[in-house]
Amino acid sequence: MSLVARIKSLFVREEKPEHLRHGELGERAAEKHLRGLGLKFLTRNFRSERGEIDLVFRDEDCLVFIEVKTRSSEVWTRPAAAVDARKRRLLSQTALDYLRRIKNPEVKIRFDIVEVLLTDDAVREVRHLPNTFTMSKPYRYG
Repeated sequence: MSLVARIKSLFVREEKPEHLRHGELGERAAEKHLRGLGLKFLTRNFRSERGEIDLVFRDEDCLVFIEVKTRSSEVWTRPAAAVDARKRRLLSQTALDYLRRIKNPEVKIRFDIVEVLLTDDAVREVRHLPNTFTMSKPYRYG
């Protein structure tokens, strides 16, 4: 990259692709919604070598791993349907990485999905689906 291009990149922000902007909008809406339900926010976009968990909350004595699915249409299927067996397995493995990172406390866990529906780049609806699935075999915890 030339010196001019480097300097320009410091001052000119390129717009993110639409799917990334929608994803970030959905995560912010989900976080706000869950805080409103009384859950305690812990972290966003936890990454390990096996995957990413969008949001992590605490609900009393339970750690809640949240997968956010943002869509502008439900014509073909509900957003939560995108969390298939492969995605559940990766979320389970990543949740175990998170638990290891915090020294494996004896705590209940659950996996929730939050569906965020958009209209004209604005949040139309937020649906919280608690305890949507259990940890995939053979990764059972506790």
